[in-house]
Amino acid sequence: MSESPALDAAQLHCRSLEQALGRLRRDGLGRLTDWGGRLATALPAGSRLLAAGNGGSAAQAQHLTAELVGRYRQERPAYSAISLHAETSSMTAIGNDYGFDHVFARQVSAHGRPGDILVLLSTSGRSANLITAAVAGRAAGLRVWALTGPGPNPVGEAADEVLYIDGDTTATVQEAHLVAVHLLCEAFDAALSEPVVATAGRIAPRDVVPVNGNVS
Repeated sequence: MSESPALDAAQLHCRSLEQALGRLRRDGLGRLTDWGGRLATALPAGSRLLAAGNGGSAAQAQHLTAELVGRYRQERPAYSAISLHAETSSMTAIGNDYGFDHVFARQVSAHGRPGDILVLLSTSGRSANLITAAVAGRAAGLRVWALTGPGPNPVGEAADEVLYIDGDTTATVQEAHLVAVHLLCEAFDAALSEPVVATAGRIAPRDVVPVNGNVS
C-alpha cells in the first residue's frame, strides 16, 4: 500500500530519471566524449564557446560556461566561454528592437567567428530564438551543437550535431542535461591532459575526428 501520493510521485520521478540516464549512458557518451575532445583542440587554439538557452536551460548553459572560464575539477587555464542570455542589456535591447526570436542570433552574429562553437540547450527543442541562433551560427562559420529533449525536433535539425535526451518530463530532461554538461566537462579536461603526438620531428596537436550526422 502506498505511503503517500507525494512519495509515489517522488519514486516515479526518480525512476524516470534513472531511465533517462540509462539511455544517455547507452546512446550519448560517445558524442559527449567527442565534443569534449574537440573543445580541447578548439579553445586552447583561441576559439571560444558561445552558449544559450531559455529558462532552466539558460541556467544549464551558464553552468557550462562557468566550468570552462573557471574550472570543473582540476586546475587549468581559463578558456573563453560566454552565456548569451547573461548579457541582459543586449538581450533586452535586441528583444525590444528586433523581437525575442533574435535575442541570441544577433549576439552570435556579433561575437561568433569561424572556428567558434555554439552550444544550444533546449528541453523542448522548439524554441524559435535558438533556431534562429543556429542559423546565424552556421552562416557565420561556427560549429553548432544542440543538447535537447526527445527528438527529432527543430533545434536539433537546425544544428550541425545534436544529442537528444529522451526523458518523460521537462524536469527529467533538465536533470539529465546537467549530467551531460558535467560529462562534457570531464571529457574536455581528460582530453586536455592527454599527451600531444610527436609527428615528423615536431609536436602536433591530438588528432580529432569529426562526427557526421545529427542523431546520437
